[in-house]
Amino acid sequence: MTYRHPSLEPAEIHRYSRHLLLPELGMEGQRRIKGTRVLLVGAGGLGSPAALYLAAAGVGHLTLVDFDAVDVTNLQRQVLHGTRDVGRLKVESARDRLRDLNPHVSVETVSDRLDAGNALGLVSGHDLVLDGTDSFATRYLVSDACVLAGKPNVHASIFRFEGQATVLSTPEAPCYRCLYPSPPGPGEVPSCSEAGVLGVLPGLLGTIQATEALKLAAGIGEPLSGRLLLVDALSMRFRTMHVRRDPGCRACGTREIRELREESAACAADFPAADSRDAVPEIDPAELAARLRDGEPVQLLDVREAHDWEVARIPGARHAPMSRLDGALAGLDPARDTVLYCRSGVRSQEAGRRLRAAGFPRVFSLAGGILRYGAEFDPTLPRY
Repeated sequence: MTYRHPSLEPAEIHRYSRHLLLPELGMEGQRRIKGTRVLLVGAGGLGSPAALYLAAAGVGHLTLVDFDAVDVTNLQRQVLHGTRDVGRLKVESARDRLRDLNPHVSVETVSDRLDAGNALGLVSGHDLVLDGTDSFATRYLVSDACVLAGKPNVHASIFRFEGQATVLSTPEAPCYRCLYPSPPGPGEVPSCSEAGVLGVLPGLLGTIQATEALKLAAGIGEPLSGRLLLVDALSMRFRTMHVRRDPGCRACGTREIRELREESAACAADFPAADSRDAVPEIDPAELAARLRDGEPVQLLDVREAHDWEVARIPGARHAPMSRLDGALAGLDPARDTVLYCRSGVRSQEAGRRLRAAGFPRVFSLAGGILRYGAEFDPTLPRY
């Protein structure tokens, strides 16, 4: 990394005095932190604590990349934003909060997606990158750009109660493709909106990212290069496993990746298209509402799990969770129309395929799940 070692103003010396008292850090380390330009991709769950602590610590320049707006469901974990910011672009909300936290930090915002056209330019203009994204396609893009530009990639990811963190793309560390050569197939890994996430978990992992970034910036300590930190918040266990570069990695090994491309396009090419005959036909919420209103003999099954069922349900539905779906078949009439629904329409497709394989030809999946049904026809149903 290239450090510019700017001097500290008297107000900064006062502000960062607790850093300056650390012999491992001191004036020189704080000047290095001030001279560091950090690119933070994602101003959500991971990016919120990372941005707050990096700004508080005096990182000289922060560039925030995020195209999304603040939603009220974000506030359970995205502590960079407040209730009054709902509807605002996340980068605008983040910019105002960070400038208020530390006016000595330069904050730049990019309210756009990171893509193959802008990623390399953004990464090249910074000393290190924090990957706070929740998209596999963007993670590969960030990783490839860091390899091409020779920049460290401070990575973290979360899922329900678990998380992991590491420092990638340093001379002694692997890149993201070394750990995960290819992305999961479509629908194999549910998003946070489908699987849920403990609100404090991204705070924990994002703070670890900020810690690693500050160590890299100041040139102190032992970074997580070549080590993958695994966190289980439910049992509060931490363990570390050593990870190595893959000589056959297309990015940092053989170097056959010489330019950026959208991984989503690669995903489409790598995974064969699903046979249209496998797709369960969908029913629109309008049609389902009309049929229920008219008293038609529709078998309505809610295939979500018990914790979802307790939050909200469509009146008249029978609970048949995916985990116990086979046991619910005995009470169904194969000759009648069966409509399945889940939260947003993903799990109901899988359940529909299972029912058709069991001899139920008249199966439909509710398009958009209970979320769309509630938004269009039953505002009393809680959104979650």
